[in-house]
Amino acid sequence: MATLSLLSLPSLHRKTTPHLSLRPHTTPSPSFITFSSPSPSPPTLSQDDLKKLAADKAVDYVKSGMVLGLGTGSTAAFVVSKLGELLANNALTDIVGIPTSQRTYEQALSLNIPLSTLDAHPHLDLAIDGADEVDPDLNLVKGRGGALLREKMVEAASDKFVVVVDDSKLVSGLGGSGLAMPVEVVQFCWKYNLVRLQDMFKDQGVEAKLRLDGEKPYVTDNMNYIVDLYFKTPITDAPAAGKEISSLEGVVEHGLFLDMTTAVIIAGSDGVSVKSK
Repeated sequence: MATLSLLSLPSLHRKTTPHLSLRPHTTPSPSFITFSSPSPSPPTLSQDDLKKLAADKAVDYVKSGMVLGLGTGSTAAFVVSKLGELLANNALTDIVGIPTSQRTYEQALSLNIPLSTLDAHPHLDLAIDGADEVDPDLNLVKGRGGALLREKMVEAASDKFVVVVDDSKLVSGLGGSGLAMPVEVVQFCWKYNLVRLQDMFKDQGVEAKLRLDGEKPYVTDNMNYIVDLYFKTPITDAPAAGKEISSLEGVVEHGLFLDMTTAVIIAGSDGVSVKSK
């Protein structure tokens, strides 16, 4: 298995807010090592079955005594469930979990997983989470579950960040799925930022929408709103896009997780594979 190494999150800060003109990002792509499981997955497995296979593989990275970041979403829920099972069987001991959402907190608590916070444990050994998109450089789109701010805080504080997905989440470029790339914004004058975000990417024909929960705005665990950006084509330069989005006053965080991932575990019809830097 490849040795994991943490790549730190780049600083996202810019004061000015001009219209964004993106140039291709020229940083060389890392080389990858891929491992396949010895027993291919049957082609009849459901998407949930594939997520569970990947989650089980991710838990192999967990050792007794670790402080763990616990992700949010349907795939991460399988990871948390497996951890609870291993703790109950004493296959793992002395684990401390740092949940990335209220939803994960409640699940972990129900499984008797010891929990804490970043305040008490500012340095984590490992974080495991799902992703909405994974590009060839192991950059991610995350946050369609609404927990992007806490996820990024916890995962940036971790020595290793392992991502668990099924192969439907693989894209040639971020934004390439045509699904939401979330941006968390303060409630105050949210429409002002929605318009600015849409204008920032107008050359790419982006549509910006306020995320709703029924007929009301969706509210995050941090009492913010989410503006979802829908790209018609992949983002040309994700680092530049991330910096420009973060430069807007009132933007709390965005769903581009860049240069953070140390390994991606992918479940598909041919089995489980691991891509690492």
